[in-house]
Amino acid sequence: MDITVNILLTIATAATPLLIAAIGELVVERSGVLNLGVEGMMIMGAVGGFGAGYLTGSPWIGLLAAIAMGALFSLLFAVMTLSLATNQVATGLSLTLLGLGLSGMMGTSFVGQPGERLPNLYIPGVTEIPVVGKLLFGQDPIFYISIALTAAVMWFLFKTRTGLTLRSIGDSHASAHALGIHVIRYRYLSVIFGGACAGLAGGHLSLVYTPQWVENMTAGRGWIALALVVFASWRPWRVLAGAYIFGAVWIGQLHAQAFGIPVPSQMLSSLPYLATVVVLVLISRNKRLTMMNTPASLGQPFVPDR
Repeated sequence: MDITVNILLTIATAATPLLIAAIGELVVERSGVLNLGVEGMMIMGAVGGFGAGYLTGSPWIGLLAAIAMGALFSLLFAVMTLSLATNQVATGLSLTLLGLGLSGMMGTSFVGQPGERLPNLYIPGVTEIPVVGKLLFGQDPIFYISIALTAAVMWFLFKTRTGLTLRSIGDSHASAHALGIHVIRYRYLSVIFGGACAGLAGGHLSLVYTPQWVENMTAGRGWIALALVVFASWRPWRVLAGAYIFGAVWIGQLHAQAFGIPVPSQMLSSLPYLATVVVLVLISRNKRLTMMNTPASLGQPFVPDR
């Protein structure tokens, strides 16, 4: 039973950064913006969070720094794609490469240094409850933030007038502009929110998952988060389910290696990425479902005076 609980705890820990990054990207894409720079924003959040936590001795300050770093990096993306109307795909890819290189340079002095870890929740008499105690009341704070964030985004998008406006911009920015809606403002806020979420996801990696700095420690999680949004058909609750499925695959291959299953370790390590490719292929076969849920203006630049 202890082994099962520990496996479930590690699955939740592995799924949390995927969930947070994907939820942020879902809001961005619902506004009609395609941000392929999630990986770069996550790695910048990871190095910023670790560095601030290490220098101040406070993981909470590190967490705030991770969020700020992701938001600032996303602001650069927003200025280029929304104000200067650059190509969103090329800009996102460029920022990912910039983030990977810049984070490596910034984190040179942090390699091998002990990190500050966010403490897990502990409620006397409750956390000790067998099985459910640790699973529900003994997780790290970001786990609870991820669940609350998913519920809040679901409520915002489908239960509020502002969320309806945001979705209408993603479906037709020209029509929204004709109705007097400030399209660029909504998209700026959405992109910054998505960047803050990506930074928080990166901070989780360097402050909770492995409290240390390792170059390129995101290991493609930003790309998996992007795939999760498509996998979920732009629905928050499906993102939640998908994140835990991918988290289970990620942890499953680690335990498979630990148990000595006679399969090359390289093959096992590729399972999360292989699962991503398989899921995208299966989704692409149902073109009707994909076209029905995809924001119609996704990836299209908008300039009000055109």
